[in-house]
Amino acid sequence: MAEKMAMAKAINESLRRALDTDPKVLVMGEDVGKLGGVFRVTDGLQKDFGDSRVIDTPLAESGIVGAAIGLALRGYRPVVEIQFDGFVFPAYDQIVTQLAKMHARSLGKVKMPVVVRIPYGGGIGAVEHHSESPEALFAHVAGLKVVSPSNASDAYWMMQQAIQSDDPVIYFEPKRRYWDKGEVDTEAIPAPLHRARVVREGTDLTLAAYGPMVKLCQEVAAAAAEEGKSLEVLDLRSVSPLDFDALQTSVEKTRRLVVVHEAPVFFGSGGEIAARITERCFYHLEAPVLRVGGYHAPYPPARLEEEYLPDLDRVLDAVDRSLAY
Repeated sequence: MAEKMAMAKAINESLRRALDTDPKVLVMGEDVGKLGGVFRVTDGLQKDFGDSRVIDTPLAESGIVGAAIGLALRGYRPVVEIQFDGFVFPAYDQIVTQLAKMHARSLGKVKMPVVVRIPYGGGIGAVEHHSESPEALFAHVAGLKVVSPSNASDAYWMMQQAIQSDDPVIYFEPKRRYWDKGEVDTEAIPAPLHRARVVREGTDLTLAAYGPMVKLCQEVAAAAAEEGKSLEVLDLRSVSPLDFDALQTSVEKTRRLVVVHEAPVFFGSGGEIAARITERCFYHLEAPVLRVGGYHAPYPPARLEEEYLPDLDRVLDAVDRSLAY
């Protein structure tokens, strides 16, 4: 039966189910055990499964991922937490040169069923290195899957699917949505991990987003509806691979596309989407694909982050510019 729960709780329940179902699943990270994580996402798991299954690690991201790679080689399915987005870079070498390459290096003989959980994005008034959106850096790396849920139900099921994957999955958790509640049916049949979903039907323009920006795009669509504009909202759910077929289907219907993400627009994932959709839908588009995102600048102090992050007005402005063509 469906139960209403916050996204953080949904991830906790998903990890609990995986730990209970498969003895090869391990949870590792800084403060994930006794503390239950800084956001309490892993709260209670060490108490129920022991410190050999839910492991408090040293403050050493490279060591955490390196140990997970070794465990995966021995048949385990580690789920490692990087405490904040900006802390992932000490582990970037392990992720890019080892984790992402092992399957190809072994000609397919070695699997790497590792999930790297990364709370990411802004909106919580955090200090430096705690509000980054580095998803494009990982999407650029062949051998990695990159996903980001936008709601509690997806958070639950996408974690299940990520753990079951034999390929490494970078699982970006939008920390500003941890406390947003939604219905979670733990007996449902989930959609495929990398399939996008239309969360609001529309006819005049498509808004494409993932993770924290999906809720904002739904708010934009509701505001635009008051002005007689019909906007379709597409939750991409996966950044790599991207569901270009779903994007194409939507754009062929609406003939306009605005891509929204928190990460900087410059060399962001929206650029790849814009290029591919322009190639696929050139004769359907009635306006260029527009992008709304962060600025090409270091993430600002908390008191300025609302000026940096995409908001209702900035997305509506892009909608108006597209519809003006």
